[in-house]
Amino acid sequence: MTHPSSTPTSPETPAPEPYEKRWLALGVIAMTVLLVILDATIVNIALPAVSADLGVSAASQQWIVTAYTLTFGGFLLLGGRIADYWGRKRTYLVGAAGFAVASGLGGLAQNEAMLFGARALQGVFGALLAPASLALLTVLFTDPKERAKAFGVYGAIAGGGSAVGLLLGGVLTEYADWRWCFWVNLPVALLAIALAIPFVPESKAPGDTKYDIPGAVLITLGLAAIVYGFTRVAEASQTNAAEAAQANGAAAAQGGQLVTPDSGWTDGLAWVFIVGGLVLVALFVLLEIRTRNPLLPMRIVLDRNRGGAYLTSTLVGAGLIGAFFFLSLYFQQVLGYEPVVAGAASLPTTLGVFVSAGAASVLVPRVGPKPLMVLGGLLAAAGLFTLSFVGIDTGFWALPFPGQLLLGLGLGFTFVPLSNLALVGAGEHDAGAASAMLNATQQVGASIGTAVLASLSVGAISAYTADALTSGADPRDPAVGLAAQVEGYTTAFTWAAALLVLGAVVAGLLIKATKEDLPTGDAVVHVG
Repeated sequence: MTHPSSTPTSPETPAPEPYEKRWLALGVIAMTVLLVILDATIVNIALPAVSADLGVSAASQQWIVTAYTLTFGGFLLLGGRIADYWGRKRTYLVGAAGFAVASGLGGLAQNEAMLFGARALQGVFGALLAPASLALLTVLFTDPKERAKAFGVYGAIAGGGSAVGLLLGGVLTEYADWRWCFWVNLPVALLAIALAIPFVPESKAPGDTKYDIPGAVLITLGLAAIVYGFTRVAEASQTNAAEAAQANGAAAAQGGQLVTPDSGWTDGLAWVFIVGGLVLVALFVLLEIRTRNPLLPMRIVLDRNRGGAYLTSTLVGAGLIGAFFFLSLYFQQVLGYEPVVAGAASLPTTLGVFVSAGAASVLVPRVGPKPLMVLGGLLAAAGLFTLSFVGIDTGFWALPFPGQLLLGLGLGFTFVPLSNLALVGAGEHDAGAASAMLNATQQVGASIGTAVLASLSVGAISAYTADALTSGADPRDPAVGLAAQVEGYTTAFTWAAALLVLGAVVAGLLIKATKEDLPTGDAVVHVG
């Protein structure tokens, strides 16, 4: 049963009028949302410099990224409920302050243990900050046109922030020091805190606010295990391929037998974590059905429209993160771009997102979320499919530019209605949990997508190399290695495009919400 309820716009009591400083609050929230999005990619380009400076081994290097993704993905649902119950503004402030402190520690790191610890802390506080930010937008903007504009800003950041992170990471690494990839967060977070205190209102979930501690433990461990398991698959695939390439080079030069690398999916420990994580998630679901105060009420997920939005989010996350990862490698390792140039070469995606996010914020209240999500998925898939035709000497303007522009246009049309739809009807009590679920699906999708695409890419590289050497190619010819790499990247782009097409199909089949289902006036729809 649904009924309209007025939106709370002050710290304590509901008021019929929208909060007058909501647009200033949006600007403040947008700054910290960008911090969390940037941090997923800003360190990537700096990895070689970080590893060389701190003596991080090749085997341990992945923890610079994994330490962040594990804690961020694992604590998201708990972070969303803390925001609902403890207060969204309070959680936002603590998340921003903690993120700033962790970033400062990362920049001061003197060894790999200190750096990994700082990255893990960034993930924990990011898991507070991200759902609190999105939940605040939900309760601040209730008019459909205003909410669409607010989510247009969020969608632009979510879709384009990763590319901006690559550029900023390249600039800071090349012209300053890798430590500034962490320290750059400090002034932004401190400014956001100073502005949030006067401009962002407090809001809390009404009704029962008891914490589901057993559920929090189960889902935190479950999500972290799943993310880590798939991360191990991706790493094993790349390690096995590198070892096989080295062995095949020596074998071809000496007339020996070529070897085929083992699949990353043969890593037994990875499967232990993946299966164990799935079991914990299943136990979590059973617990949530039976408990009186669930961490994640099943009504949030089982609603057809929100469920469709979360599944679409998982597929988009899987395709998007993999695309950025392989595109960055293509620019640097094949085309030979310097880090800062590689970052700048990723900006067409951001340009496309900004254009389409603005258009989507106008169109969502007029046509509803479904048509834009289907169109966005197909446009983004077309962009990735365009990138699947790149070669060793492809000019930037020939394929990478139009491919990325299409990808960005598609992501903007996808993220704006997706963010809106995932929260519509969740009710003020569950705004933090619903927004955390959206972030969690993107994070889990990204880890799965990276593992799957890395495995497919490695398989294509190995097959191409073996065929070339069997045909008599000179193993010392760098063109052979480059051509094999391109084969791997284009294979990844093709499959990433398929994931986004699947996301568009899911949106088309599952989502039934129309523009009439969006909130009207100053009402929020509560489900209960």
